[in-house]
Amino acid sequence: MATYTDRQAKKPAISRNRLLGTAGLAWMFDAMDVGILSFVIAALAADWALTPGEMGWIGSVNSIGMAVGAFAFGILADRIGRKKVFILTLVLFSLASGLSAATTGLAAFLVLRFIVGAGLGGELPVASTLVAESVGAKERGRVVVLLESFWAGGWLIAALISYFIIPEYGWRIALILTALPALYAIYLRIHLPDSPEFTAKKEKRGTIAENMKALFSAKYRRATVMLWIVWFTVVFSYYGMFLWLPSVMVMKGFDLIHSFGYVLLMTLAQLPGYFTAAWLIEKVGRKFVLSVFMIGTAVSALIFGGAETTWLLLTAGAFLSFFNLGAWGALYAYSPEQYPTVIRGTGTGTAAAVGRIGGIFGPLLVGSLAGAGVGLGLIFAIFTGAVLIGVAAVLILGTETKQIELE
Repeated sequence: MATYTDRQAKKPAISRNRLLGTAGLAWMFDAMDVGILSFVIAALAADWALTPGEMGWIGSVNSIGMAVGAFAFGILADRIGRKKVFILTLVLFSLASGLSAATTGLAAFLVLRFIVGAGLGGELPVASTLVAESVGAKERGRVVVLLESFWAGGWLIAALISYFIIPEYGWRIALILTALPALYAIYLRIHLPDSPEFTAKKEKRGTIAENMKALFSAKYRRATVMLWIVWFTVVFSYYGMFLWLPSVMVMKGFDLIHSFGYVLLMTLAQLPGYFTAAWLIEKVGRKFVLSVFMIGTAVSALIFGGAETTWLLLTAGAFLSFFNLGAWGALYAYSPEQYPTVIRGTGTGTAAAVGRIGGIFGPLLVGSLAGAGVGLGLIFAIFTGAVLIGVAAVLILGTETKQIELE
């Protein structure tokens, strides 16, 4: 097996910080779009007189697109390279996001949100795979979690835009503002080298059928099942809770402007969540960080759903942001390490696609149950149970991958 020094010799002529900054900037713009969607849903409900069920479909159709995109572009990344797919997905996402600002009805908005989702869903697992394959084993987990931390920056910008722009200028301007900066990220990404691991193993590429079959071979079956369960439960709970967060605050009696402001405060807790996970992941390992942060997510969700006072809502919401987004960072670091280079895009993309199926049902569940008069305490208890199932999968089926060399 190649030594750490040998691996470093293969790394591209680009610094770790430049790689992280270039990939992270696009990651931030992705988060801006997903983050602002939660605020746009609340604004559209008032603008277009949407029912809770229709509001749920906006979040779910985005996740349907992400499922399709993660599956298709993950497979494609093992065929044509990480960099090409990285650029393609960002172009797709930014154009569709800008066009969605011009829609005048729910049907057209849903179609464009599906396309946006496909770009987002394809980009995120491919980005983490590219970064994981371009960084040495001793710091790979930390760097991938730091990449994921740009997501918090995007959510913060989305919350700021929503708080200051949507009430005054409308949701269309907000969507345009999130789409335009992505064009700059496309320019930056053109100068990004492809994964050295992928480039070195071009001759070993399998067919799509061979790569899919390999995921369930004796060697990788356990990892595949574990990742599918964890991704499903994490994405199901995240999109069910966070896409509805501003609307949930309205349901709890706050007006739209106060709702946006409180969600902004909760969102600030995402950054320390990421940084804590990044600090711990190379010290105590992936399994510990992922399982502990998921348990923290489950407990916070249970408390948030039943909270009635403002201070308890804000406190539980902050802890929910802290633990949930830290878990996301650990999951993105953990997933590419389960497979060898030749099937890494397929394995990571497929797991993310299964997760996005959870993202379809999460928002729909909240919409349907809220529309039927079910209390928020019970709804959030369902998310708590789902996350705990994911914890069990990590603890029972997962193996530690801290600082191992990638195959």
